Amino acid sequence: MERTFAIFKPDAVARHLTGDILKRIEASGLRVIGLRLTQLTRAEAESFYAVHQERPFYKSLCDYMTSGPVIVAVLAGDGAIKRWRDLMGATDPAKAAPGTIRKDFGQNVEQNATHGSDAPETAAQEIAFFFRGLELLA
Repeated sequence: MERTFAIFKPDAVARHLTGDILKRIEASGLRVIGLRLTQLTRAEAESFYAVHQERPFYKSLCDYMTSGPVIVAVLAGDGAIKRWRDLMGATDPAKAAPGTIRKDFGQNVEQNATHGSDAPETAAQEIAFFFRGLELLA
């Protein structure tokens, strides 16, 4: 059983899309084993996105991710990382496949409704950043 990490970004939370996103997750067969509403501090956003520190979008990304509440989640299932990434769609909503979360709910490359881990190592780091083991149900 693989685990992956997800964020419902500030634009999705502000537009009351969290229920729709959760329905899609559950309909896909992935299980939600951890879920929390939180507001990232600047320091948390900078630390979480440190891998992008040298990229031109880093400051804007940190500004955006601290602009409102987010939902952080841990999803589990066979092939969870790939399944969640397929469900989200391409980073750019304009390039995402029809029926994906980002195509249906994303506004632009930054405000694209969701984040997901891209590899098992990343998933482990991102899950540990937001959740302690005892907070996860399976």
